[in-house]
Amino acid sequence: MLAIDILKWPGMNQAFLFSLALTTILTGLIFVYGKRRPIGTPMSWGEAMIGSVYAFFVMFLAYGVVPHQWLVHVQNELGWQSDKPFLGPGSIFKSQAAGGSFPFDINYLQIGDIAVTGIYGLFLGIQIYMWTWWQKRGRTKSTEVEQSSYGRPLVKKA
Repeated sequence: MLAIDILKWPGMNQAFLFSLALTTILTGLIFVYGKRRPIGTPMSWGEAMIGSVYAFFVMFLAYGVVPHQWLVHVQNELGWQSDKPFLGPGSIFKSQAAGGSFPFDINYLQIGDIAVTGIYGLFLGIQIYMWTWWQKRGRTKSTEVEQSSYGRPLVKKA
């Protein structure tokens, strides 16, 4: 019988996975709350403070903890260091200085940094989507055409 501890595999950093899961769950709760909250309801001072602390905590996780844990995982568990060149499949990323055709050297640490930039971009896109969703919630598209004072529809000429 082969005993495999799945949490010891490379790619299974518990701190990174927990912070990513917590950020995802807390972000999803914003959508649940937004659907339940009546539109136009005034917010009390206490609700505003709780909401701001909640939003700050989610952004702290998304832009601070998750990228940090990814970088720690890349450097410690995966061993992606600056002295380990990234050659890619079939050595297509082999630099011209080393006899290849790629114009510059690239290493595994830089690949990890590119991935963390993608994490930042993903969270920024989700945050912008959440802002627009929150502002537009409850709006319905009007299918009515604007009418003139005589009751006829106004149509713009092309």
